[in-house]
This record gives sequence, structure tokens and C-alpha cells, in this order.
Amino acid sequence: MQIGMVGLGRMGAAMVRRLMRAGHECVVFDRNPEVVSELEAEGASGVADLSELVARLDKPCAIWVMVPAAVVGSVIEMLGNELAAGDILIDGGNSYYKDDIARAAQLKSTGIHYLDVGTSGGVFGLERGYCLMIGGETEPVQHLTPVFSALAPGMGEIQRTMGQQGDPTPAEQGYLHCGLSGAGHFVKMVHNGIEYALMAAYAEGFNLLQHANVGKRSTDIDAETTPLRDPDAFQYDIDVAAVAEVWRRGSVISSWLLDLSAAALHGDPKLDGFQGQVSDSGEGRWTSIAAIESGSPVPVLSTALYARFTSRGESDFSNKLLAAMRYGFGGHLEKKK
Repeated sequence: MQIGMVGLGRMGAAMVRRLMRAGHECVVFDRNPEVVSELEAEGASGVADLSELVARLDKPCAIWVMVPAAVVGSVIEMLGNELAAGDILIDGGNSYYKDDIARAAQLKSTGIHYLDVGTSGGVFGLERGYCLMIGGETEPVQHLTPVFSALAPGMGEIQRTMGQQGDPTPAEQGYLHCGLSGAGHFVKMVHNGIEYALMAAYAEGFNLLQHANVGKRSTDIDAETTPLRDPDAFQYDIDVAAVAEVWRRGSVISSWLLDLSAAALHGDPKLDGFQGQVSDSGEGRWTSIAAIESGSPVPVLSTALYARFTSRGESDFSNKLLAAMRYGFGGHLEKKK
């Protein structure tokens, strides 16, 4: 099958490679001509702009957009002016699902099909495959089934859920038509909100293990800091990297995220190569907003989002005000780091 790909970053380029491995023909574009040339050398057809991309594709054509959410709107608008009725436009980035609803309605007026495809797999997707969460009309979804099937992991070595019988469902193979326009990115939004919380849980747990020897540390006695009540209870020099390894084997909390944590701790036990500033690309915020609007409590997911804000120094001013208030009512001086 033939498909166009706009955006050849960490995921877009790997997706093209996976599609070509499965025998699909890919016509590719990126603002960086070097990455276009790299994929041309591997068998893709490169183009210099979006107009040429549309012209090179057989009709009706399908174009997958894999660019950051901040620019996806402008790219879709430009492509919408180039495409014709019956063509399919796919947004595989992390867009806000409400934007999908508006874009699908606008493109439908010209006969262009729009699909929103939440795509999870990261830099390992080329080998592992991509989990795809799809929103939009049924007809274009069915038309692109060979593409989704090629990108998805397939059944692999994962055992079927107890009670599942017959031919494997698309969900068992790693892709799912979730519903109407916006449904794919809604599911991916919640997926990433959960991801924030899972990552935060691991990070907090390992941080507690890192502090298990706090009873051995000498601290200055002052009026501003409560002393450790039971220092004898915190005398453990725990090998945090080794804990990550043992938890990977047979533990209830084993996961790919734990695998990644173990790899990071093995290579850099103190994590000196990281500053600890954790970005958020929007999905965690949108998850919390959707939870508020729908009346669905997500305290763990929201707390994980706020922790990311804190990691970037967004709470510095509030902490300074706390220190100022303590000084104001009790003359409490800040304890210097």
C-alpha cells in the first residue's frame, strides 16, 4: 500500500522504516532534507514540499502527519488545501482531541477523511511495534487496516487474555478503532496521563529507597528542622540499581518502565547525567481538564502532573512565600542548603 509521511523525527522516520519492511511504499517529507535523503537511500521516495508530496501519491491518497502538536494545525491546513475529496489525512501526533473534532468537521465539508491516531511506542517502536488508538469514520479506518497492522506489534509473545477465543482481534494485535473523531487522541491522552502517574510512582519509590540510610547521616541540630525520630530504623545502604533488577523478575510491579529504570540506574546509579527537570507535552494537562469537565476523579494522575511542574521550578515562588510567612509569624529563618 502507498502512504505519505510528513515529519521524520524520532518516531516518524522509524515508522516509515517499519512500513517499508512490511512492503509498503512510502513518500516522505520533512523540513530537514538530510533525513529525507537518509530514507531515500533506504527505499523511500523523498519530496521537497507538501505540494509535491500530494502530487506523487496515487488517488485517493493517504497522508500521515507526525509532527509536534504546536505545528500540526498549520500542516493540516496546508494539506487540506492540497487534498481532494476521498483522500485521507491522519494525525498521529499528540494533539488535543477537541481540536480533532473541529478539524474533522472542517475537512468533511470538502470530502476529505480525517483520522486521529494516538501512537505509542517511542524510540523502540521500529522493533517493538506501535500501539495505535484510532478515531474517525469506519470506512477510512478499514481502508488503512494494512498500514495499521504493519505498524502494530501483532500478537507477539503476549498471552491472550483469559476467555479470548477465535481469531485475534485488532486490539490483541495492537491497534484499535476507538470511536468517532477525537476518540483516538482521547484514549492516547488518558494513556499518557497514566504514564505520568506510573513514572512518578517508580521515581518516588526509588527515591525512598535512596533515603533508607538517612539515619547514618550527621545533621546539625537547629530549631527549624525536626530531628529524625528513629535513626536506627534508617541504617540501610540499599543498592537501588539491584532492587530494580530483582523487581523485574516475578514482581507484581514489573513493566517496561521498570526495565528502563533498571537500565538507567545500571549505567548511572546516581543519575548524575540528569538534572531532574521533567517536561510535559500536554496530554497530562488535557487529561486533568477532561477529568474536571466529566466529573471523573483522577487525583493520582493530577498529582503526577503537578510534580512535573515542581521539577521545573514552577513552585519556587510559592516556596519563597511560605518561607516569608514562617519568618513573619515566628521569626523562622530559612535553613540554607
